[in-house]
Amino acid sequence: MAYDFDLYVIGAGSGGIRAARFAAGFGARVAIAESHYLGGTCVNVGCIPKKLLVYSAYFAEYFELASSFGWSLDEVNFNWATLITNKNREINRLHGIYRNLLTNSGVILHKGHARLMNPHQVELNGKLFTTKHILIATGSWPNIPRIPGCEYVINSNDVFFLKELPKRVLVVGGGYIAVEFAGIFHGLGAQTTLLYRGDLFLRGFDNSVCMHLREELTRRGLDLKFNVDVERINKQANGSLVTTLKDGRILEVDCVLYATGRRPMLDNLGLENTSIKLDQRGFVQVDNMYQTTETSISAIGDVIGRVQLTPVALAEGMAVARRLFRPKQYRPVNYAMIPTVIFSQPNISAVGQTEEEVKNSGHKVHIFESRFRPMNLTLTNCQEKTLMKLVVNADTDKVLGCHMVGPNAGEIIQGLAIALKSGATKQHFDETIGVHPTAAEEFVTMRTPMVA
Repeated sequence: MAYDFDLYVIGAGSGGIRAARFAAGFGARVAIAESHYLGGTCVNVGCIPKKLLVYSAYFAEYFELASSFGWSLDEVNFNWATLITNKNREINRLHGIYRNLLTNSGVILHKGHARLMNPHQVELNGKLFTTKHILIATGSWPNIPRIPGCEYVINSNDVFFLKELPKRVLVVGGGYIAVEFAGIFHGLGAQTTLLYRGDLFLRGFDNSVCMHLREELTRRGLDLKFNVDVERINKQANGSLVTTLKDGRILEVDCVLYATGRRPMLDNLGLENTSIKLDQRGFVQVDNMYQTTETSISAIGDVIGRVQLTPVALAEGMAVARRLFRPKQYRPVNYAMIPTVIFSQPNISAVGQTEEEVKNSGHKVHIFESRFRPMNLTLTNCQEKTLMKLVVNADTDKVLGCHMVGPNAGEIIQGLAIALKSGATKQHFDETIGVHPTAAEEFVTMRTPMVA
């Protein structure tokens, strides 16, 4: 049968664009459909604009510390509208880059909501297209629980389009998105509360890291509330939101941001016209080569619910393009030792296993920790501490995990990820000469394991 396309990609986020571009480069006839915005979550309402806001939030601290280094500053003011305008300009620039990448690769870009009609046919804007292969890369979407007053809250997408900076903000959630946005609002001057129903935020991260961040955020004045949840939200005549907690406490704020998880974006996708199955969490079920239970359809990225990170989606997109059109070059994505960063204030970075994971697996471990005041604060009154931690297999000397809380943690962890990916031992770390004076050198100067 003659098809209109060899590959039809639904979703022009990071993974979808990567798969489309490389498939076209391999000689395939490719189309990609996007109903929202080019670049997906990361470029528009995720990684990129969020980090731009994080940069902005740090300036208040820089200004406060400047006098200790001899700078005398006049009165400083922050303008939210300017920040958002400049952010929008940068995102629009990125849209143009992605559009050019696709068109220059020979990919046909379709604007609109694509829907599966059968395993080889897609409908978009009333037109039908046939295709040999289909790739679902529709990503995920913020999920807000149905509580009384939920219509008054915003999600993590909405933050980037607020007309003004709220004076009082309640952030609900305990994951990285909640922690990051709480830090942004607090850094920009809003009175901010972070509320989480569990004992401690950032489940799955090393416990020492989470406790250290809790101490630092508290020291900075961020209001943290654990083991509590929202009962209902009522909007007042003046626009403020009265939030009643399940323990009876009441918080009056101007904005409630829910960052309590994301769901796979499968709305009106036409899955019922195929044999595609979902897993118990509602994500698209795929095998190790990203093939769904419908052999002509693959899926990657957030929609399959594995590791929901942009670089992972890029790797998965590349893998699918190779499997379909350059099978001799195919290699599976290796999910081991994936570095990750939380752009909290201070930053968190990690690669490998946590202390708890290693202990639970039955291995004997050596733990190396260092807590110190970074050099850029030594002339100031700021008492912030950086944490660095190595988790080492006591029997093999292999470094199983690196963790950090402190400035530039994300920049530092990338090189360490290569080391761990290559099987570095603690001896390798010990024999590596540090770069002085830097915080990063602490990772190669820790000599004495902690006493259990």
